[in-house]
Order: sequence, then structure tokens, then C-alpha cells
Amino acid sequence: MKQYEKCKRIFLISISLLLSAILYNLLLLPLNLVTGGAVGIATITYYLYDFNPALMIFLISAACSLISYMYLGKEKTAGTIIACVVYPLLVEITSILTKNIKIEPKDILLLVLFAGVLSGIANGLMYKSGYTRGGLPVLSQVLYEKLKISIAKSSMLINMTVVLVGAFFFGTTNALYAIIFLYINNIVMDKVLLGISNNKAFYIVTEKEEEVKEYIINNLNHTITIFNVTGGFSEKKGKVILTVIPSREYYYMTEGIKQIDKNAFFVVTDAYQVEGAK
Repeated sequence: MKQYEKCKRIFLISISLLLSAILYNLLLLPLNLVTGGAVGIATITYYLYDFNPALMIFLISAACSLISYMYLGKEKTAGTIIACVVYPLLVEITSILTKNIKIEPKDILLLVLFAGVLSGIANGLMYKSGYTRGGLPVLSQVLYEKLKISIAKSSMLINMTVVLVGAFFFGTTNALYAIIFLYINNIVMDKVLLGISNNKAFYIVTEKEEEVKEYIINNLNHTITIFNVTGGFSEKKGKVILTVIPSREYYYMTEGIKQIDKNAFFVVTDAYQVEGAK
């Protein structure tokens, strides 16, 4: 069973990276669409210096993996190594498609919407695999570990900086298209990864209650409710932390809990309607 799960994860990450590489070469690069991350920087350097995008993505990913190894350790870096090597390789291999398949940018908005959907599917599959693409998101994890800066905030800041640099070279219209792309990508990714609900309710039981509370309140900026419970079999008394978060923050929540208390017990359910709280 474990071997089956491992093969399934490798299959999902492989499909995700291949789809992302094809998408980059056929749509994002020809449209000069800077959507943040290593691929956004690769698009800019290709436009300015005709620098090989695959090589640039590899250099950035390798540098970020090295930083991850230095500050986060071997275990947390291992999941990024596959994508660090395989994704740039697939970008290079699939670049031949641009010579044989020409997509005319007559309706750029339609192409951007289509690209956003495909990217959302690819990213959803990637997160389902349990691996990560590495690259610039690693910096957000380091900033959280060392400076306790919210992963969501730092990730948004880094990506928006790349998008704004792209706007300087390609114009504000391209930047607006990039924002539309990112919005569609996030919506589709949520559907692939988590289903159709917009919010998730977390019920958390942990021995590190104060640290989990601080992470939810100060880093994710969400309120919590705590109530007393009694074990049905052991009759042991304890407390449960309840919080409701947007589905897009599901990954940050689960990873944050695991980093604070790897033995924490938590249940996640769909929350289709949330009222009366900020």
C-alpha cells in the first residue's frame, strides 16, 4: 500500500510539472506573462538578455533549495529536490513545442483564462502529491521559521514584486492579465485540491495550545474558539481549538500545525457558510 501511494504521488507530481512546463512554453512565455515566482523572473531575463528560461529556473530553484537546506534542514528540503531538477528539464524539453505549435494572441484574455485554469489544475495536482515546486516559496518558509513573518503575507509580497517588475518591462496591461491569471489559478487550484467549499473548519487538539493559538491569530490573522471536551473512552479532559479559514490557506494551516506539534490531532470539515466573525 505504501509503495502504491508513493507511485501515485510521483505520478501526480510528474503530470503537474509536465503540464506546467507545456503551459509556460506555449502561453506564458510567448505572452510575456509575468505571474511571479522563478518562472516570472525567467520570462523577464529571457526578454532582456535572451537568457535560457529553463537554465534560469534551475539556477533560482537550486539557490532556494540550498537556502532551504541551510535554514530548514535536510528533511524539509527533500520535497523540493525533484521539482528543482525535473521542472527546468521539462521546460527545456517542451520548448520545442513553440517551434511547431503557434498560438496567435488574437484574444489574449481568453488565452489568459485558459492558462489560469490549466495552471490551477497543475498546482492542485502538485499539492495533492505532497511535493512542492520549491523556488521562491522556500524564502517564505525561511522567513517564517527565522523571523515569524506570515507565509501568506511574504509569499504574496514576493510574487507581487516580481509581477510589478514585469509591469515595468511589459506594461501595466500585462500585469493586469497576470493578476487575472493568478486569480483564476487560485480558484481552480482550490477546487482540485479541496473541493467546492470556500472555507474549512479546523478542530485541533494539541499539547502546544498556546503556540498553535499564536500561529493562527498572529500569522494567519484568524480568530479562534476554545471549548472543553472529555474523552469518550478515557474520560480525559482537554480542550479543542476551533477556527475557520479560507480554503486557499489550507496548506499553510496544516503545515503550520505539523511544524508546531507533529503529534497534534485535527479534523478538517467543509464550512459552506460563515457569518458573524471576522
